[in-house]
Amino acid sequence: MNFDWGFFWKNLLTPGTPFLQGLALTVLISVLAMAGALVVGLVIALMRRSTFAPLRVIASLYIWLIRGTPLLVQLVIIYTGFAAANVFRFQDVDLGGILIKAAIQAAIVGLIMNESAYISEIIRAGLDSVPIGQTEAAQALGMSGPSAMRWIILPQSLRLMVPPLGNSFNGLMKSTSILSVIGVSEMFLVTQSISASTFRTFEIFAVVAVYYLALTTIWTVIQSAIEKKLNARVGIVTTASPWQRLFGGRRSMPLSPLSPLAAQESLK
Repeated sequence: MNFDWGFFWKNLLTPGTPFLQGLALTVLISVLAMAGALVVGLVIALMRRSTFAPLRVIASLYIWLIRGTPLLVQLVIIYTGFAAANVFRFQDVDLGGILIKAAIQAAIVGLIMNESAYISEIIRAGLDSVPIGQTEAAQALGMSGPSAMRWIILPQSLRLMVPPLGNSFNGLMKSTSILSVIGVSEMFLVTQSISASTFRTFEIFAVVAVYYLALTTIWTVIQSAIEKKLNARVGIVTTASPWQRLFGGRRSMPLSPLSPLAAQESLK
C-alpha cells in the first residue's frame, strides 16, 4: 500500500469548502441536538419522578423504546418510514433566506429523541442524588415544588450531571457520522464523496478521523473547565488537568475543602 502523505497533509491543513461546510454542519447539528435533548430529557426525567402514574408509564415506555432500538433504525423510520406510510413528511424550510433541508430537520429530531432517552436517566440520577431533606426544607420555607426544583435541587445536582452529560455530547458528535444514511451532507458524507472521486480512501478517512478527534478533544478541555468551575463553587479542588483526562496519568480525585492537600492546591 502506498500512503500518499502529500494528499493527506493537503486535505488536513487546507481542506476544501465542501469539507469545511460538512464540518460546520456537524458541529451545528450536534449543538442543536444536544440543546433539544437536554430540554426533552429534563421533561422525561421529571415525568419519571412524577406522583402521577400515567406520566411515569409514558416516560418509562419512551426510554424503553428509544434505548432499545438502534439510532440508525430510528433515523430511517423518522425520515423515510413516516413519509412512506403517509404519517409525516419533512419538507425543506426557508428561514430568513436560510434553507434548512428536510434531511437536516429529520437528523436533528432523531438525535434529540435518541439522546434525550439517555440524558433523562442522567438527570434523574442527578436529581435523586440530592437528599430528600433539601426538598423538605424548601417546602418548610414555603417554596413551591417548581421553585424548590429551580433554586434548590437543580443547582446541587448540576455538578454531578456535568461529567456524564459531557460524555454524552462527545458521543453525540461522533454519532453524527450516521446521518449520512439519510443524505445529510455532514463531514462523513463529504469524506465519502471525496474518497469516491479520488480513490484515496485511507488518506481521506485518516483526515476525517483527525478532525473528529480534534472536535472531541476541544470539548473535553471545555468540559474539564466547566467541571472545575462548578467544583470550585462548592469548595472542591479538582487536581486532574484536561491533559490527564485525555492521555491518562496519575489518578486524581476531587478533594474535600477540608483536606490538607486541598489547602496546598489552593495556594498554587
